[in-house]
Amino acid sequence: MSNKDLNDLTIQVRRDILRMVHKVNSGHPGGSLGCAEFLVALYSKIMKRNTNFEMDGHGEDLFFLSNGHISPVIYSVLARSGYFPVEELNTFRLLNSRLQGHPTTHEGLPGIRIASGSLGQGLSVAIGAALSKKLNNDPNLIYSLHGDGELQEGQNWEAIMYASAKGIDNIIATVDLNGKQIDGSTDDVLSMGDMKAKFEAFDWTVIEIEQGNNIESILQGMADAKKATGQGKPVCVLLKTMMGNGVDFMMHTHAWHGKAPNDEQLKTALAQNPETLGDY
Repeated sequence: MSNKDLNDLTIQVRRDILRMVHKVNSGHPGGSLGCAEFLVALYSKIMKRNTNFEMDGHGEDLFFLSNGHISPVIYSVLARSGYFPVEELNTFRLLNSRLQGHPTTHEGLPGIRIASGSLGQGLSVAIGAALSKKLNNDPNLIYSLHGDGELQEGQNWEAIMYASAKGIDNIIATVDLNGKQIDGSTDDVLSMGDMKAKFEAFDWTVIEIEQGNNIESILQGMADAKKATGQGKPVCVLLKTMMGNGVDFMMHTHAWHGKAPNDEQLKTALAQNPETLGDY
């Protein structure tokens, strides 16, 4: 796909996110919108994926979403990538739907390998998958995504310490560095300080993507991250994004972390993101 194709797909994913959370008046649009470019690029251009989804994931790259509350964006990207029908997005957060508010595995939704409702656990799982790849002589990579506020959870730092101590160098853990969480800015709630220095102190290789909502910057940064794998150290990508990106009244604030737009707000937001591929 060309960069224009990726940008067009990102716009459609934003529309999906907005329409999903509006329909049920529930969900997390802010972080979902902020990570749309990254996940579109990851699934459309960066990861090596098999055509048919298998839970063991042998012979392909694997992705683990740790900050599971941004389920709208992963559901949209999975559907738009052919894992399940786009029309199923209509069932988001409904009773008996496979598309619950946080991803689950018991309904067998293609593309979802772990339940990720509890924050702070995804990196541990991703490291386990990376170890499995090594044990099975599978040269493919593990990718994961984490919120910056999520790193306030202590289990992350046990995992970060373990990965470097054991030389797990087939993992690329990306942190969505938007500086916002449910109750305000991360600096106000519990400052994480210099994130790059922290990861480097734990002996990780760190790649920074300053423009985390720019397709070209994401592709270049992730290419650099991929080159850094296999060198004896785990790799961290610090992805600097804007929560609510693409919708002017949702940007520069934490207010839309877990708030759905009303009818008029949805109309305004969709007008800022003209349809590109067709709504569900």
